[in-house]
Amino acid sequence: MVDEGVFRSGYPHPSNFPFLHTLHLRSIVYLCPEPYSELYMEFLKKHGIKLFHHGIEGTKEPFVDIPVNVIKEALKVVLDKRNHPVLIHCKKGKHRTGCLMGCLRKVQNFSLTSIFDEYQRFAGTKARVSDQQFIELFDVSSFKRNGRSWTCTCTCQCKKHLVRVHSTTYTFSSEETNGTCSKDSNNCLTIG
Repeated sequence: MVDEGVFRSGYPHPSNFPFLHTLHLRSIVYLCPEPYSELYMEFLKKHGIKLFHHGIEGTKEPFVDIPVNVIKEALKVVLDKRNHPVLIHCKKGKHRTGCLMGCLRKVQNFSLTSIFDEYQRFAGTKARVSDQQFIELFDVSSFKRNGRSWTCTCTCQCKKHLVRVHSTTYTFSSEETNGTCSKDSNNCLTIG
């Protein structure tokens, strides 16, 4: 667990399915280019888990660019509370997952020192300077509006009367809005 409702791992083995079931996952963000096998797709279907496949080639080459647009799209999924609980994984849970987690931490205003420490704890001796450079240079401005790091997910997009309920989640205050702000059943706001 890396944050409330956000988990990371390497590629799950079928023996992990019972544990994954206990997480009550709503979504999986899969960062490898290869498709999920039929066995995995059956598990997702059986448990009503939505798959977000954002394939990124794994490479050890130092000058191969990490696709910024793919990381941004995956980050949007992770930041959307409606997809929680969400599991993020690639093959080993180190590089591709580490880059996405580092970018999430930047949106959450973590210091680069903390971000790199977390990245290195998971990558170990396989830490890549190119991954850390990508995280450092990743522009989070498109995930922040009006100096705030949240967006409204309700249909009215009002951005009024917010109460912070978690480090990355806000909700409408029913006392201040008298129930008039939300035009749908999802009153949660998340960074994004």
